[in-house]
Amino acid sequence: MASENRFVKRAQMELAYFSFYARLKQRQTGGAGVVLRFHRVRPRRLGGFQPHQAQEITPRFLDRTIRALKRWKYDIVSMDEVCQRAVSPPSRERFAAITFDGGYKDFITNAHPILEKYGVPYTVYLPTAFPDGLGQAWWLALEQMIGRESRISLVMDRQERHFMIYQTQAKYELFELLSEWLRSLPPADQAFAIKDLCKRYSVDMEALSHEASMDWDDLGKLASDPNCTIGSATVNYPALSSLRDADAQREIAMGKAVTEAAFHREVRHFAYPFGDREAWRRQHVVMADEAGFASAVSGLSGVIEPLGRTNLHALPRIDWDGRQRSLRMMRVILSGFTFAPVAPTRSSQLTRQALTSS
Repeated sequence: MASENRFVKRAQMELAYFSFYARLKQRQTGGAGVVLRFHRVRPRRLGGFQPHQAQEITPRFLDRTIRALKRWKYDIVSMDEVCQRAVSPPSRERFAAITFDGGYKDFITNAHPILEKYGVPYTVYLPTAFPDGLGQAWWLALEQMIGRESRISLVMDRQERHFMIYQTQAKYELFELLSEWLRSLPPADQAFAIKDLCKRYSVDMEALSHEASMDWDDLGKLASDPNCTIGSATVNYPALSSLRDADAQREIAMGKAVTEAAFHREVRHFAYPFGDREAWRRQHVVMADEAGFASAVSGLSGVIEPLGRTNLHALPRIDWDGRQRSLRMMRVILSGFTFAPVAPTRSSQLTRQALTSS
């Protein structure tokens, strides 16, 4: 059924592209512009079990995307410019901002040369524990152990549970189950659970995390690039909804403080870790504002509306699925007609009223 739904959706998107319907609707649905969200940039890998494939694009696809955005007459802008346009009257030209989450090592080797070649602005959201070698990319450890084992046993909710995962589909289902469970745990419980798993199945999570992450030397290279905006994504990259409010506030504030101290510059932009609806709450929007960020981006899909209709501390992004390599589909999605309209928040309503009355 899922594959049939994907086929139907793909057919609808193709029809919208070739009939020019998406481009005609763009005037009504496209807003002021979009923020694109990418994670890892590296060549395609072989293997049947790749649970993070949706979060990976190839260097070639990044190159094609930038060329396509230029061909489609998008203004490729920084996050500072996004904030400006989000509170300004609509203009004829739409914008696109390019952002990267996770602070992965392959960004510096694969993505940065392409971005430098085209001289376009981009933003990297950094969880500050990872360059120090202290971050724990438990999702990579989980991928490794599930990929190579045929049986996984663990203590889950105080019960010993056993999962037989001979089939690839079973591996994907277990990865999704354990990822959701681990994300929901408070930090101490999450650390205990993943360390127990790593010990059982001889996975070196520290080495995996260190190998996958940019270090401070890499980040120093980015900091010297005038087209790069370095944003914050907390210290340890927890799902904020799993934390007590005081701990969430500390993660947000400390991530900003550490990044500013490292680069001797103001850090104005923030990304909610993971970014989906389960990962953050309304109170975290307030915290990001109070911490002094000019913007905070999510993983929720949507376009940026002009005249302050989109809350700057709950900005939607187009979280690009790396399994999809069609630029035709990208153009349809960028038109905005596939997204449900979002009612403006109280803060964005007040901003719009102030602008229209001035």
